[in-house]
Amino acid sequence: MTWQIGVDVGGTFTDFLALDPAAGLFRVAKVPSTPEDQSTGFLSGLDVLGIDYQAVAALIHGTTVATNAVLERKGARCGLLTTAGFRDVLELGRRTRPNAYGMTGSFEALIPRELRAEIAERIDAAGRVLIPLDEAEVRRAAQSLRDCGAEALVIHFIHSYANPAHERRCAEIACEIWPNRFVTLGSEVLCEAREFERGSTAALNGYVQPIVSRYLGRLSQTLRSAGLANELLVMQGNGGMMAAGTASGLAVHTVMSGPAAGAIAAARIGAQAGHTNLVACDMGGTSFDVSLIVAGEPAVSAEKDIAYGVPLRIPLVDIHTIGAGGGSIARVSEAGILQIGPQSAGARPGPIAYGRGGSAATVTDANFVLGRLNPDHLTGVGAMAGVDTVGAAIREQIGDPLGLDTTAAAAAILAVTTNQLANAIRLVSVEKGHDPRDFALFAFGGAGPLHAVEIARELGIPTVLVPRFPGITSALGCVLADVRHDFVQSIGQRLADVSAGDLDGRFAQQAEAGHRLLDSEGVPLVEIVIRHEADLQFRGQSHVFRVPATSPGFDRHRILADFIERYKARFDIELPGMQAMLVNARTTVIGRRAAVDLAMLTGSSEWVGVASPTGKRRVHFAGGWHDTAIFDRNALASDTVLVGPAIIEQPDTTVVIDPGASAIVDRLGNFVISVGAA
Repeated sequence: MTWQIGVDVGGTFTDFLALDPAAGLFRVAKVPSTPEDQSTGFLSGLDVLGIDYQAVAALIHGTTVATNAVLERKGARCGLLTTAGFRDVLELGRRTRPNAYGMTGSFEALIPRELRAEIAERIDAAGRVLIPLDEAEVRRAAQSLRDCGAEALVIHFIHSYANPAHERRCAEIACEIWPNRFVTLGSEVLCEAREFERGSTAALNGYVQPIVSRYLGRLSQTLRSAGLANELLVMQGNGGMMAAGTASGLAVHTVMSGPAAGAIAAARIGAQAGHTNLVACDMGGTSFDVSLIVAGEPAVSAEKDIAYGVPLRIPLVDIHTIGAGGGSIARVSEAGILQIGPQSAGARPGPIAYGRGGSAATVTDANFVLGRLNPDHLTGVGAMAGVDTVGAAIREQIGDPLGLDTTAAAAAILAVTTNQLANAIRLVSVEKGHDPRDFALFAFGGAGPLHAVEIARELGIPTVLVPRFPGITSALGCVLADVRHDFVQSIGQRLADVSAGDLDGRFAQQAEAGHRLLDSEGVPLVEIVIRHEADLQFRGQSHVFRVPATSPGFDRHRILADFIERYKARFDIELPGMQAMLVNARTTVIGRRAAVDLAMLTGSSEWVGVASPTGKRRVHFAGGWHDTAIFDRNALASDTVLVGPAIIEQPDTTVVIDPGASAIVDRLGNFVISVGAA
């Protein structure tokens, strides 16, 4: 067993990358996604790869099943057991509203009020029992929720992070009644203070657990029947992976797993290429995902709002997403303004150019009309619609309302798209204190390299890095990812009062829990890395800073000095009279897998049934039409230099080098593009 296969399911295509590092071989494939059942496209692509299942050492899956269930509100029907008096925490939230201006908008909690039951019990913030658990009431409430059709059960008691005894006893009683294993404890999903965020995260897990569990169970069974010996591995939103069996219980950790895989790949490729500070941009068919790579590591956030009023408080790669992809629909509003997305043509019917019955003009159609895409064939699409047909639709839908001809209308679509994408990058860079000019732009996804140079020029970014296989970079991230588990425990004490021995004990317990998970998953590892961190804030403030910690040997004086230094760097002020509070103790357990030398991707890949065209064609750039050379990516060796305008075609994407820009192929097969002046 030598093959490692990464599979990333996107909104339009499902991407596959198979590596055999020992033999220096790799295969890639791209098939249309099947949103009605992602496993259909998953299995279809594995058939295209043509690898014997018994030769597969690791199969890693980045899935959007959980994310889609939340965004589309198609999760399971959940019931909630919570402390008496706290039934409406999920709706009260943090006193926000859907729209900042005006009393408009609406919100529905993931768990409806009629399925939220109160239980007599109370534990205080110090973990002391104030009101014993009413076990008879637990039985009555659990039976009632089951009778009302709840499929999953969430147990969320106040201050369970300080003492989970009531939640655990409640779960024991409920499991005697509940017909399945879909029972979520808030303290097990997130052992941290903040009842709303912990409750929301637990509710999210209960909401998606049946969906994810059934999907992974069905897929795993099919793979085992086909001969796969090892357990299916699943990407997490924190950039690590875990076994499918573990993911079925901690389903909420698979949210945002696909974009996280792309960020991991960007960091690894950038590090090997000598670019450790990157703005990673993944543009696919339906969305544009942006993440920041600083010093070779993706930025990780402790919380993300999955939707309004639905915070997810677990470690996640910090990714900003907007609805602007190749399939995003262009339209003219009633006010006469050209708008792009967030509506998308998706995989079916797709853009008009795909010839599958699509009728709405999209970003892909604009690129097609302007000559940037092959007019005859695209991988995963086959024969394209005629340029005249697509141009007529753009003129009718966009050009006529705006008084533009076909070319100007298509160029306007791309100009507005570039502006939206640049604004998304500003959100993760400029607004967080980073100057984009200090970074390189890492462009991937099927549509990313089409727009990369224009985006970089808009932001003043001097260099663009395009990986060897942009369209399957997230699949590569699945292969490169390590196994990772994160743990947190709320402390809530003055740092000066914290016992070093007590905190070392807490860190050790979390590390041991991570070791047990790694052992149970059975993934071959070359080393295990333990990282400890402390969350600190000044008493009375809400700004929390995360500081690396050493354990055993926790040193509160060193931790305090690091915290004060970071606080001053952020706010340019010192507060010597304020007391520092230790909010949380965090542990990350990482199982390192064998490293992959990405230079193996420089050779010719085994694309099944695909031929790359060469020649010249007329392509429109800012300023007019240009006779543009078309290159076959597989024919470009290391150190090859190209001067724009040029277009490089390969089965998973098209790379556009605008006039004024130049590119060189590095030793890893990446394009390093010097943006230059327009």
